[in-house]
Amino acid sequence: MKSTLIPTDNKWEVVVFTLGNEAFAINVNKTREILRWTGCRPVPKTSPAFVGITTVRGVALPLVDLRLFLGIESPLPLEETKVMVVEFNDVRLGFLVDAVERIHSVSANDLDSSLTGICLGPWVLYVMKRDSRNILLLDYEAIVQATSPSVADQMLDENLLESYREKLEGDVSRFRILVADDSPLLRQQLQDVLARSGFEHVHCALDGVEAYELLMDEGQRFDLLITDIEMPRLDGLSLIELLRKEPRTQSLPVILYSSIMVQGLLNRADSLNTYAHILKPDVYQLVESVVRLYNETTVPQQSEAEPA
Repeated sequence: MKSTLIPTDNKWEVVVFTLGNEAFAINVNKTREILRWTGCRPVPKTSPAFVGITTVRGVALPLVDLRLFLGIESPLPLEETKVMVVEFNDVRLGFLVDAVERIHSVSANDLDSSLTGICLGPWVLYVMKRDSRNILLLDYEAIVQATSPSVADQMLDENLLESYREKLEGDVSRFRILVADDSPLLRQQLQDVLARSGFEHVHCALDGVEAYELLMDEGQRFDLLITDIEMPRLDGLSLIELLRKEPRTQSLPVILYSSIMVQGLLNRADSLNTYAHILKPDVYQLVESVVRLYNETTVPQQSEAEPA
């Protein structure tokens, strides 16, 4: 494999907050505002962590007690908690926490992923070392899906996924996809959804560095990269920049699949010749883009390769 210096000094900003005696963090880009407790109206027959609904500037806001959700005991009553308003695509929730500390700027060296998916549970991505503490960086997207079942249910329309499978032409078994995302839940979901749509050869990378190494491996071949933007060691856009400098990946089709799509990032993505940029969690638009790309590029190549 060709040896290339990969920049791994990617910076993140996270909001640190406390639940009981424990410190946690969430990406600042997912956080909209911090509010005092505003009271709420209980909703019957919901999970214990779902405490009810409040109204913020005329808009209903579901409230989730993160302490109950994560099983953390705290003596602080609801009336003294803070409300972290977070957003995932068009889903907005209020997370109840004991206290909000401050915003920290962290680098890849501050994040330990050695325990991710092993003993940190399904809701934690990294251990962040800061101020002599081990702060747990939460997988926000996984928590939103768990507390808002409608988000996860959107990925389970078997009839729609079958309709995408029926649109496929040619020999799809030869089409290989690489997914780069630091969320174990999102990686597994994309593998499942793409497999149900007819794409069986889907491989996953934990972050941009691992994706780059796989793509540079001469023993590997991929026809499409699907990548998140926010990843600690190497973000998705920086990954694409590296790939565009390499002869073997200069023209590799890339689809961005991220919960952050501000105009500046979109302009940068367009300058890197990305095929599409899809806002999470719109998995059906993602699959539709993959099917269209496959039919536009791979099927004609297969036809040209067939003997006359």
